[in-house]
Amino acid sequence: MNIVFDLDGTLIDSAPDIRAAANAMLAAEGAAPLDMATTIGFIGNGIPKFVERAMRARDLPEADHARLTEAMLAAYDRDPATLSCLYPGLEGLLPALKEAGHRLGICTNKPLAPARRILDIFGITDLFDVIIGGDSLPVKKPDPAPLIAAFEALGAGARLYVGDSEVDAETAARASVPFALFTEGYRKQPVEALAHVLAFDHFDALGAYLETTRS
Repeated sequence: MNIVFDLDGTLIDSAPDIRAAANAMLAAEGAAPLDMATTIGFIGNGIPKFVERAMRARDLPEADHARLTEAMLAAYDRDPATLSCLYPGLEGLLPALKEAGHRLGICTNKPLAPARRILDIFGITDLFDVIIGGDSLPVKKPDPAPLIAAFEALGAGARLYVGDSEVDAETAARASVPFALFTEGYRKQPVEALAHVLAFDHFDALGAYLETTRS
């Protein structure tokens, strides 16, 4: 099977480092920091949209959006993974999936360079046959084009997209790909509001599901 994963909130709990970068950007503007719940609420559509939401929350001038986006990206690039961690079960599951013959990819709205750097830090880059970032194509999720590009790069075979959010569910639906929902990420709506073939709270359950699809 060809399996594509989202990154933030699916493979990696990255909200603490995203929050740190956002608060460094806001501190330079004399603005109050974001708490974790607010940070998680802003994640999902890429850093430019995150900055837009943060600016609105702190009443910063819209004209500064490009400058503040660059400031947050620079802060994040300096330190993208000190506070982040892989979700439980993934350290064993990802190599096992690869060993079992599944082809793996990533489709994220995070820019490609920091996405690759984070994967390198966790030592899992080589497990993925394709990585599509938020700047790999002219459009981002929930436009289906990035997800379709990831699957096309993986080649023929059954498909499954694994994500944690409304953006991921919409992307999968628009790409006509079955969706597995990780419920411990950054989702804002109830599980039942998102179309899925599997909802799971630990990656051991995803491994078990994939075993049943092989039998």
